[in-house]
Amino acid sequence: MTRRRPPVRRRSRRRSRKQAEAELIGFLVVAAAVVGLFVMVVNWLLAHWWVLVVAMVLASLGAVGWVYQRQQQARWEAVRAQGLRYGLSQLDALHHSRFEEAVRDLMRRDGCRDAARVGGGGDLGADVKATDPYGRRWVIQCKHRRSGARGSAVGTPDLQVLNGTARQVHGADVAVIVTNGRVTAPAVDFARQQRLHVVDRETLGVWAAGSRPLWELLRAVPPPRRSTPLG
Repeated sequence: MTRRRPPVRRRSRRRSRKQAEAELIGFLVVAAAVVGLFVMVVNWLLAHWWVLVVAMVLASLGAVGWVYQRQQQARWEAVRAQGLRYGLSQLDALHHSRFEEAVRDLMRRDGCRDAARVGGGGDLGADVKATDPYGRRWVIQCKHRRSGARGSAVGTPDLQVLNGTARQVHGADVAVIVTNGRVTAPAVDFARQQRLHVVDRETLGVWAAGSRPLWELLRAVPPPRRSTPLG
């Protein structure tokens, strides 16, 4: 005699239907509670409208204060940048990463608002990138020497790295190597042949301690890409 199997499918269907109905009821209860709470809040605000007015006034004052603070911060940064000065002894004492940041800040002082430090692993010869007020793209490689002029000299291999990546990889109009140390004569000749620019210790000292932009201290800088009020 064979036994009949229980109608498992019907039971599972009934359970799923009951579960769906329970979920629907739960959803409706939650929705009704949310709507009721919303109506309650709206009614309370209508009865106490002055609270909403005060909140809006406080929010407006907060927004105005935030905008004013940002404007003051921008003005202060502009004033600080205009008066930025470094002595060579200060630059010598910096860590190499801080030296790159100092070069970035000097470019910002000169009006390159987008100047950024990009040095690090895999930088492909670019430590600082900037666009000057004339639209020229600058790519700068920094070579810091803790011993200053007594440190190892920047040689031709350093210039070859910059020459191989500055224009082809980074799209430079002006490719520059900046050092607080010495530069070998062959490296200077190579830079001249390849239309690279060298900022040695002497030029760096004039640039960092003065107020003249770097492009006024270098020879044969490419012409401006666009006209500006500075031109």
